[in-house]
Amino acid sequence: MKYLKLIAKGAVVGIGMIIPGVSGGTLAVLLGIYDELILRISSLRKELKKGLLFLLPFLLGMILAFMAMYFPLKLAIEHIPFELCMTFVALMLVSCPKMCLEAYKTGLHKIDILCSLFAFCLCIGLCFIPLGNDIVLNLNMAWYMYPLLFISGILASVALVIPGISGSMLLLIIGLYKPLLDTISNILTTPLDSIVILLLFAIGLLVGFFSIAKLMRFLLKRFVHQTKWAIVGFVIASIIGLFLAFDFKDLLTPLHIGVGIGCFICIIILSVILFWFTKRNRRNDSLEEEA
Repeated sequence: MKYLKLIAKGAVVGIGMIIPGVSGGTLAVLLGIYDELILRISSLRKELKKGLLFLLPFLLGMILAFMAMYFPLKLAIEHIPFELCMTFVALMLVSCPKMCLEAYKTGLHKIDILCSLFAFCLCIGLCFIPLGNDIVLNLNMAWYMYPLLFISGILASVALVIPGISGSMLLLIIGLYKPLLDTISNILTTPLDSIVILLLFAIGLLVGFFSIAKLMRFLLKRFVHQTKWAIVGFVIASIIGLFLAFDFKDLLTPLHIGVGIGCFICIIILSVILFWFTKRNRRNDSLEEEA
């Protein structure tokens, strides 16, 4: 059951990685898995077995979800972006109170507020950086595109490890988001080009993933109060960033707005019911133990 939960949580993070404005790190925080994820990544050499038992199911869930949801989410981003945006906003909103309470347990000082505001402004600021032009990725591309792909993988991993910053958003900013999606779509028609390009990107992703995780572990250990409140700022800003990241174009019709609001309300109601049901079960379990 433990590993099935890890696979499921990895799947949620994997889905979030595809969507501009959604941060994999934010989803990890909201799922209550972020601290352990950073710990297992940064201490993989010292505790290899524990790290692999945790990371392999998590990564399996990410890969499976990415493969299963890639085309549906791509279509959703193109045809129902508002409904998709409202769905993720609702999911993030219902998880925010718990995250804020966890941060408040460590205290709240002036420096914590400043760190939270800085993280908030940084995350929102990223959304206003002009987007780069689309690039064609193949083996005949300019030589500087190869190191750029590696660096873009590192940037995407930074966004995965640091809550509130969207990897897809950063790829959009440098103009590589759509070209990478096209590369995945063309893997059957041009397999050699696609595999080389995706492999180079993946190497950068792994290098950045393990390197930045060590930095985040250091910050969570030495500056736990400031780091947790900075994460709160990132997460809250990422909710606003969702609306800035999606391109609704001509799809913001009354029907789309109505369905989007309906999705938002349904998720809020279902979350409240689930919270009440879980709380009641815990209370019943406590009463049985006392009896």
